[in-house]
Amino acid sequence: MVGYRVQNTESFNPTYICSYCLLLLRDPVQLIDCAHRMCQSCANELEGDMITCSECHEKTNRNKLLIDRGFKNDMMTLTIVCSLCNWTGMLNIYQNHLDQNHPNPICHACNQKFNSVNNLDRHIQYHCEKIIVDCPLKEFGCQEMILRINLSQHYLSEQHQNILMYFVHHLKSIVSQVMCNQLQIPSQTTIDHRQITDNMTIPLQEIDDTVNVLSDGIETLDSDIQRVNTESIHHKNTLDSLIPQLSTLKISIEEENKVLDSIKINQEVLQQDVESMGQKLNDMKMSSYDGTFVWKINDVQEKMAAAQSDRQTSIYSPPFYSSSTGYKMCLRLYLNGDGNARRTHMSLFFVLMRGEYDAILKFPFAYKVIYCLYDQSNQQNHIIDSFKPDIKSNSFQRPRSDMNIASGIPKFVPLTKLQNDKNTYIRDNTMYIKVIIDFDNIPKTMLPYVLSLNPGLTYSIQQTMIQQENVRQERLLASSTTNIQTDQLTTGNLQDIDTLSNISSGNNIN
Repeated sequence: MVGYRVQNTESFNPTYICSYCLLLLRDPVQLIDCAHRMCQSCANELEGDMITCSECHEKTNRNKLLIDRGFKNDMMTLTIVCSLCNWTGMLNIYQNHLDQNHPNPICHACNQKFNSVNNLDRHIQYHCEKIIVDCPLKEFGCQEMILRINLSQHYLSEQHQNILMYFVHHLKSIVSQVMCNQLQIPSQTTIDHRQITDNMTIPLQEIDDTVNVLSDGIETLDSDIQRVNTESIHHKNTLDSLIPQLSTLKISIEEENKVLDSIKINQEVLQQDVESMGQKLNDMKMSSYDGTFVWKINDVQEKMAAAQSDRQTSIYSPPFYSSSTGYKMCLRLYLNGDGNARRTHMSLFFVLMRGEYDAILKFPFAYKVIYCLYDQSNQQNHIIDSFKPDIKSNSFQRPRSDMNIASGIPKFVPLTKLQNDKNTYIRDNTMYIKVIIDFDNIPKTMLPYVLSLNPGLTYSIQQTMIQQENVRQERLLASSTTNIQTDQLTTGNLQDIDTLSNISSGNNIN
């Protein structure tokens, strides 16, 4: 934790500023030996028993730190401006403002997020590498502003080294002058003056020793700089010799990239072709080519829920064909209904698709379409319905796009039949719908028989059975018609006999 960061720091008396973190004091403590103050948290971070004042460099034993509650109470009435917004108020409620209005602040320099303003302030004050800071020698002429991450590089710059050299030599000359003045004190000076001189000579000697060490360090840095400069020149020459090779390598890489790009394009085209072939093979596997198609619909409940929530209102069947060179078609199913049938019925539509042989086929499409929702029990209570195309509708003209507009039976099955848990049309979350394109004008009376045939039988066998059943029904119809005519003839003859009898009886009376 550090002090309070506020926008109006410069307007306060310097006594309110921590000499260590340079922010507004938080929980101030006083150094007894020099009377300066610092944040209690800043003092806790310093190691050792002795704390050196950042302002006057006086050392104070840690045991002599005084928690300055009176000074803290005086500070609570200071008017401050929030560092993160334009809020203004007294310091005693500043922390509450920060906690309530800035719970997760972000560093403006590096965009790092924090869980408190205190952690953000500490990050900005000591750790953020993208914060711009002053050079430590700003007071001695180095006015450059540097990113904290680049400070170490700045210290090696010629500008900083020259100012550092000037500072050291200037400090050394001052120390030497002070020591010289102290040595020239007359012998008649009192013992107190000699004692003061002796007391001052020791720290001045320490400063002189420190300056000598700094001078030696600077000379070492100068040697390092010269060595680095020499190495830099060597590296530059090496790089200059590598530049032509790099240019050649760059051209080679660009050519390889072009080759790779062309290969990538070819791979994408090939992938599209493979996917198209896969789709065609899948369609061929599931398709039929005799004008009939049984659509198996899995995961019915999930698809019905998707339709009810409008995530996917309709689904399409795989395509099927009237023959190998015939019409291409598919079904479109609205499990929750469409239009006026929405939420009341399941809607089933027929879609005419663009096929490879449309140019030689007859349009408009005029064949009756028969639907059947299979009853999956032994009762065979199939739901059967059909419609005849409106040849004036665009839905049944030759397709000009991938699909024509769907047309069919909006109210195919009431949803109440499907929502019943005991319904026999959805078993194991699966439903079966059959479609027949009626090229033979199947009589309506034949439809129950046609749709009751075992779908496992081949198409030719089914057609044979249908023809036989049709003949049988025609014979029954003809027989019924003959019997009716015979009955009518017999009834007529009996009526004639009764009439003759009546006439004969009348003659006898006369």
